[in-house]
Amino acid sequence: MMLKNVHFYCFQAIILVLFSCQKKEPKFDASNNEKPKIAALTKKAEFFIEKKKTDSAFYYYNEAKSICDPLTYPDTYVVTLNSMAVIQQNQNDFVGSKTTLKEALPFLTLITNSKHIWDTYSVLGVNYLNTYQFRKAEKYFKKALELNIDEFTNIESQKNIAEVFIAENKHQEAIQILLLLIDKKEVKDNPKTHAEILDRIGYCYYLSSNSEAYTFLNDALQIRVQLKDPLEIAKSNYNLALFYENKNPLLAKKYMKTSYEKYILAKNVDGRLSALKLIMNNSQNTELKQHSIKYIDLVDSIYEVRQKAKNLFAKIKYNSKKEKEENLILKTNKAENELQLEKQKIRNIILYLIILLSLSLILVLYFFLTSKANKDKIEASYKIETKIAKKLHDELANDIYHTMAFAEHKNLSLAENKQQLLNSLDAIYYRTKDISKENNYRITDENYVSHLKKMISSFNTPFINIIINGLDSIFWEDIDQNKKKTIYRILQELLVNMKKHSNASVVGINFKTAKKDIIIHYYDNGKGVDNQDIIFKNGLHNIENQILHLKGEMQIDSAAGKGFKLTFKFSR
Repeated sequence: MMLKNVHFYCFQAIILVLFSCQKKEPKFDASNNEKPKIAALTKKAEFFIEKKKTDSAFYYYNEAKSICDPLTYPDTYVVTLNSMAVIQQNQNDFVGSKTTLKEALPFLTLITNSKHIWDTYSVLGVNYLNTYQFRKAEKYFKKALELNIDEFTNIESQKNIAEVFIAENKHQEAIQILLLLIDKKEVKDNPKTHAEILDRIGYCYYLSSNSEAYTFLNDALQIRVQLKDPLEIAKSNYNLALFYENKNPLLAKKYMKTSYEKYILAKNVDGRLSALKLIMNNSQNTELKQHSIKYIDLVDSIYEVRQKAKNLFAKIKYNSKKEKEENLILKTNKAENELQLEKQKIRNIILYLIILLSLSLILVLYFFLTSKANKDKIEASYKIETKIAKKLHDELANDIYHTMAFAEHKNLSLAENKQQLLNSLDAIYYRTKDISKENNYRITDENYVSHLKKMISSFNTPFINIIINGLDSIFWEDIDQNKKKTIYRILQELLVNMKKHSNASVVGINFKTAKKDIIIHYYDNGKGVDNQDIIFKNGLHNIENQILHLKGEMQIDSAAGKGFKLTFKFSR
């Protein structure tokens, strides 16, 4: 009760000081003061976008962002970041564009216009698509589709998802999406979108060796010719060149050159490079040399321009941040000076508070240290219990399991099998005693190789054949006992998992050395699992932890129906 009263009076005194320290200034809305500046800066940026001076546009967008409060004007803040990210994306600075958009993500929940959220997700998806992070690209395109803003944005999102599938060589999945879009009224009423979808279907059919590819590619070209859009015409000619590359080289060459010329007319350097590369692949001698020189010169100039743009964008953001920090320092210094003047007026109050606070802190510290000591005891007890439980699972449980497996599949009427079963039970008995004493397990003695062979062989059954290679080629005497013990446990865990889950009939374990490393390769022909669906829990989680304990490296190669492979290596 006494402690509560002390806290109450201390709290009252602190509140008194805080109120007395506040500077009495007239209230005004800072956001309204900045709104015209943000609008003016945004207008300048849009002007430079129209003039295709993206560096100047980026500068003014960044200036607008730096003075825009995201909590007051989240829509303006996000739109500005979206515009900056698009400029970076158009300069192939996909990493920089992603970094810019990550500043917008925390404020998307405050947005009133969901179209701005759609823009953020779509630009992010394109960035991840161009940096080969297909799962993330698909994730953001699907998030954009889930917003369900209108039919037009839904079509755009579905086209983007199809592009991810094309990039992943999932052509049938892409075709299914695109064929559903082609009959929509909104697509047929928009010739450019209609031609684009026809072209992508044709391209997928071409990659799938489907004879319908030409019809779709040619239909797309005819629409684009009517639209007189050089960039779209260039894309169609490029895909038709691919279609005819092996069927009719002369016709393919014609499409290649047309594509190249149209890309030049459209001032699209990436398309121009692609067309030039295709021409090079179908040229010889002098012509090949001429095109190669053009290609190298173009690559060098593009790299230089884009690198300068990336550096410029980074510099603009850095300078803006630096200026903001300097302004913040000036404001801080001013506030500190004003605070010093206020402190002079309340010095006497602070002297009284120091005494009260000191008493309060002593009491709080006492209770804190007492509580911490009790908590530390509980945590220490928990760690000991966890350690014992882990040993029971990782070591004793596996010993019991493979002893059960031995008894199940071996003829115990034979003296040698009966003796081996008794030996295993005896080992389990001693291992149980060793857990409490933290002694080293006897498997690491001079008969380590023999122990390891027996353990592995115990998993042999009439239906499972285990092949061991290279075990005797390793000089085990030079390897630390803890490492040998860990290797034993890892292989035991793998074999237990194989027995429980894989339905394997053949298991291979290869041992080899490379310089100072020992490499162990495990393989079984079981049902396997898709690499991307592997969940590191239970057995696999234990294996991963034990390999990390060895300071080693692990690599898993598995596919559904194609077995399971795991390779790990560590230094001796």
